[in-house]
Amino acid sequence: MHTYKSTRHAKFLINYHFVWIPKYRKDILKDPEVKKIVEETIEELSRTYNFEILALEIMPDHIHLFISALPRYSPSELINVIKGTTGRNIAQKFPKYKQKDSVWTRAYFVATAGNVSSETIKKYIESQWKKAEKNG
Repeated sequence: MHTYKSTRHAKFLINYHFVWIPKYRKDILKDPEVKKIVEETIEELSRTYNFEILALEIMPDHIHLFISALPRYSPSELINVIKGTTGRNIAQKFPKYKQKDSVWTRAYFVATAGNVSSETIKKYIESQWKKAEKNG
């Protein structure tokens, strides 16, 4: 169970579950170097924007990211920074993965989660590999 966090002026528990996909569903996420770029970039951003990575799974055709964030950032700000920075880093190293000026689609999924469902979401994200292998 996650505990409440505090800043000087707020006590909070804000968890976001994000999912996003590469543009045109290209299979760039199967490339181990791309996965490494995504992981390292998100870890670096977690320090810069002070969010905690609760779960990260890079599937062959999409990414699940579950974070605990500060109330100062909206979900759209966070995902724009995450997708923008990871996309730029991928495009710099692999220009061939950039599709019409972008690596990712503009769309994304986000859901909020409190104490009760955080563990459920984390287990769901971690179970995606089992599901993918079964359907594979």
